[in-house]
Amino acid sequence: MEPYAISSEKRARMCALLAMAWDGQWFLKVYDEYGWDAAARLNARVRAAFGRIEMRRMLRALGKQTAVDLEDAVQIILTYFQDVLAAGFDAEFTVEGDQVEITVTRCAAHLGSKQAHIKTEGQERHDQACIACRGLWHAYFEVLLPNSPVEVELKEQMGHGAPRCRIAIRAGRSHDSKGQSKEADLPSGRGEPAAG
Repeated sequence: MEPYAISSEKRARMCALLAMAWDGQWFLKVYDEYGWDAAARLNARVRAAFGRIEMRRMLRALGKQTAVDLEDAVQIILTYFQDVLAAGFDAEFTVEGDQVEITVTRCAAHLGSKQAHIKTEGQERHDQACIACRGLWHAYFEVLLPNSPVEVELKEQMGHGAPRCRIAIRAGRSHDSKGQSKEADLPSGRGEPAAG
């Protein structure tokens, strides 16, 4: 018996959608078991850790040790979103000097959080993806530009009612309270698995 043939484009899209579904189900089960605060905190830690793995894999796939500069880092991330993640993310990246402005108009994580209809204290919440977002962008750039500290500023977030997300990344700046999320700083008690 021969297996069905699925095109590489359909396989890539299916894998991306399954990864998003896996992530969403993981969050929901942690929420069911431990509540909103624990689920949001753990989600932020896991997403940042996985973000580092994603960018190490991208560098390896591209035969690079690091990004050459900020513009190259943005190109690597854009390639990842378009060619690997392949589903659920539309954004524009504008690079000017040592700053990147990212405008996100579609975010599958945010859309999934809206579909989950999670309520805390009687209010529906859609911001779990936003809580993880700051740590994710920070993780991406710390791997791609390891010798250039970055500052992340979340200017607008769809999970907090904005029509789009606007994120500013400044390279070459020292880490500060705006640059790293508290969740990303929490010790996990064990090392992150190698991206081998």
